[in-house]
Amino acid sequence: MSIYNKINAGFSLSTGAPVTSGIEDVIYIFNEDDITLTYDITNPLIVTGLTAVTSAKVYKFEGTNNSFNATSKLAKTQVGPRYTEEIDFNIAGLSVDVKTQLMAMGYGRVRAIVINNYKSSDSAVELFGAINGLILTDAERNAADETVEGGYKLKLTNPDKLKEPYPPRAVSIGPESGTATYASTLAAIEALAV
Repeated sequence: MSIYNKINAGFSLSTGAPVTSGIEDVIYIFNEDDITLTYDITNPLIVTGLTAVTSAKVYKFEGTNNSFNATSKLAKTQVGPRYTEEIDFNIAGLSVDVKTQLMAMGYGRVRAIVINNYKSSDSAVELFGAINGLILTDAERNAADETVEGGYKLKLTNPDKLKEPYPPRAVSIGPESGTATYASTLAAIEALAV
């Protein structure tokens, strides 16, 4: 009996470039339908291109002091493994504009790109919500919470019953001619960011 996928390599911890936890204090978020994704033809875990539909933009959220976190959790289902993807971050503000963005993330679906602190990997930059998108499931504001100065604590995650069929995708975008690098990937994302 054959299985759907087979392992094809091993790995070991690197002493030269040890794993580093956490993500950078920046998240790029865009509406699910605003950016078309291009995947590597030999590996669906790699996004090789982001193309804006008309004049769509990628929105950059910046934080400080490790205020952002990303999580991917495996869930075994009757049809195979699925992944719950979550991104936690804070917004230090409570203006009408902030509230409008919160409502949009709660009703519409978004995708998010995070940058891992661990850069010695082909997954230094990852995309969350590639297939089913993410929605805002938690938006908590405690006016007396001094850790976020009365701002919002937010959580983006997959919609109910719509887990991802793959772990977060690696984003690896090359220049027009040449091999993809960390720098070329960030440049491609920043070119779409507002």
